[in-house]
Amino acid sequence: MPQIALHTVLKPGHESDYDAVHRTIPAELAAALVDNGVSDSRIWRAGQHVFHVVDVDDYHAMRAGLRDLPVNIAWQEQIASLFEVADDYSGDDDGLPFVWSLNDQIRRGR
Repeated sequence: MPQIALHTVLKPGHESDYDAVHRTIPAELAAALVDNGVSDSRIWRAGQHVFHVVDVDDYHAMRAGLRDLPVNIAWQEQIASLFEVADDYSGDDDGLPFVWSLNDQIRRGR
């Protein structure tokens, strides 16, 4: 399953708010993620910096599928005020550039 890594930055002082809204996302949103090819999504936070790893068949198709869904629009409105830069779902992001993998290196025999 392909993975994509993402990085977002919270506004100062919103760290606990972000954690609180992610304790459980709306069930309808979770179902929409699965329906759009997401098999897992994990989030880590270091201060204001939020790191996401999403296991998804086709990242751009997933984003396009979620863009106009009312449940996602409502979710994005809820969390947009927490971020330095709100997600506009323009579809042109590709996530963080991949650098290195231990498993890849081992498979290459080095």
